[in-house]
Amino acid sequence: MLGFTLKRLLTALPTLLLVAVAVFALVRAVPGDPASLMLGDMATEASVADLRAQMGLDQPIVAQFARWLGRVLGGDLGQSIQYAVPVLPLLLERFMVTAAVVVAAVAIAALIAVPAGLLAAWRQGSAWDLGVVATATLLMSIPSFWMGLLLLLGLGLKLGWLPVVGYVSLSADLKAGLVYLVMPVLTLVLVESGVLIRMARAAALEVLRLDYVAHARAKGLPEPLVLARHVLPNAFAPTWTLIGLVLGNLLGGIAVVETVFTLPGLGRLLVGAIFARDYPVIQGCMLFITFVYVMVNLVVDLLYPLFDPRVVAE
Repeated sequence: MLGFTLKRLLTALPTLLLVAVAVFALVRAVPGDPASLMLGDMATEASVADLRAQMGLDQPIVAQFARWLGRVLGGDLGQSIQYAVPVLPLLLERFMVTAAVVVAAVAIAALIAVPAGLLAAWRQGSAWDLGVVATATLLMSIPSFWMGLLLLLGLGLKLGWLPVVGYVSLSADLKAGLVYLVMPVLTLVLVESGVLIRMARAAALEVLRLDYVAHARAKGLPEPLVLARHVLPNAFAPTWTLIGLVLGNLLGGIAVVETVFTLPGLGRLLVGAIFARDYPVIQGCMLFITFVYVMVNLVVDLLYPLFDPRVVAE
């Protein structure tokens, strides 16, 4: 197990380095001079030259990267031009909003999808199976922004059960904060449940055809015990991988859902920084998002042997 962990950690390091290089290169590839774009059309040549020197843009590209990477490793992602605050605390503050929505939504979606997919596979071809597959297909076909607008129209405007605009921090008022998060979380639960149900069903169908399941049934074990002890643990490994991918993707920024529900999350921060030409925030967001994605998938890989011990043996 220790060797498996070290191997995955060593694999993550070059990935993060490549991500840093890609982020640095993408920002530098944007047309125009970053200093001129930040200061605007009314800036003088002297002020542009000062900002270029302050940002290290007058140095060779390799020196710029080395300087930037050293600051990043020290936790310094620069200063936001738009908000006039350090980038890293701003990212962490916005990320907590995104994480509160995403983690809750993925956890609830997994708790719904895994049993539903397992039971659909067990009753393959039945009305329950057809209903679950049809529902999952329908949920997969609805875009997240459209699902959010439908919930706003139904639960917010028509029924008046939930607020449609605004946000309250959980630290400021826990009860009010939870109320404002209900519809964003429900939107992601509905959208992401479809793909998780399909994966759980497909994995369970494959396991149900294996010999040891037939042997367990031949011994007279009741079906609930066969499903819980023999099918679920072995069918959950592929679904766990997909859950990790979904979690990492959503934690990287759910700008559309955050825009629909006016949440001050990481995705909206990145979109706003792009429109404002706030290069330090853009660069910091891209690096932070990719870092979160890599870390989430690293944790998924490290926990995978709990569901499939054969991975360590390989």
